[in-house]
Amino acid sequence: MVSSAKQEAMFYEPLEKSMVKCHLCHQLCTIPDGKRGICGVRVNEAGKLYTLVYGKAAATGIDPVEKKPLFHFQPGSSTYSISTVGCNFRCRNCQNYEISQMPKDYGPIVGDALSPEEVVSAAKRYGCQSIAYTYTEPTIFFEYAYETARLASREGIKNIFVTNGYITEDALRTIQPYLDAANIDLKSLSDEFYRENCGARLQPVLDNIKLHKELGVWVEITTLIIPTLNDSEGELRNVARFIKTVGEEIPWHVSQFYPMYKLLHLPRTPISTLRMAGKIGVEGGLRYVYMGNVPGEGGENTYCYKCSERLIHRFGYEILENKIEDSKCPKCGAHINGVELA
Repeated sequence: MVSSAKQEAMFYEPLEKSMVKCHLCHQLCTIPDGKRGICGVRVNEAGKLYTLVYGKAAATGIDPVEKKPLFHFQPGSSTYSISTVGCNFRCRNCQNYEISQMPKDYGPIVGDALSPEEVVSAAKRYGCQSIAYTYTEPTIFFEYAYETARLASREGIKNIFVTNGYITEDALRTIQPYLDAANIDLKSLSDEFYRENCGARLQPVLDNIKLHKELGVWVEITTLIIPTLNDSEGELRNVARFIKTVGEEIPWHVSQFYPMYKLLHLPRTPISTLRMAGKIGVEGGLRYVYMGNVPGEGGENTYCYKCSERLIHRFGYEILENKIEDSKCPKCGAHINGVELA
């Protein structure tokens, strides 16, 4: 593929009257000629679907991998983060709405020309062990991410999706050989919440969490706890229960909401609610539960699920101490799940 903002898209089928059906994500948009899909960055031109964001980076950065958040995947390493504009969700709480919702709210496709080769070169230049497709939804810039991930994999650089989990099975299976880890948002166990707050449905997300694990992608899950919307004890127990059915070793990040975008009228999540969620996760049999967006509250540390030894001491995204040896607790020998922990 050449570096161009306009590129023929993958995963679509032509329909009658120059319409197309996109099969990249579970929105499964049917797009008339001259129109864009829900994501705002895939356009039908005379019966062909094009991505408008190939090689067009809206944001880049060098982040600790813990910021994704991934606490059990190459802890302490740096990741080269990249995104384009656009998203297939319309979350009312989106913290990156300026770029995720830009094509829908304002229309333009902005970004700097940055080829997959240049992304990989930058990751190597800055000593990053991975590339994270993040900030917005990586599924909607799939072609760009796919080519970058292929090149990165050849160079021994890992690839990470920070995702809402709405990718279709065909697309996920296509990128799976090059995808090493994913942090998947599980926003709620309520389909009503997904429909009203995100413009999506719950079931595809649940199915995708299971599929990522089946395909051997390291998975961590984040739930942003929003006061009055998904913060009840019953709701949180349902989320923890689902994660346990997929795998007790999957880390669960319960994160603090702060007023943003279209939910400016709601308060920050109380620390007490985060602590309740953490307790629910541990009591529900999850091995690793973390509190996000509240540095210094003690919810960022990794503990042994068998003997409770503190194994990784964190403050925010910084690791102050890592006792894990050969993926084991040095005190009791329990296997600590993850990728390249020590």
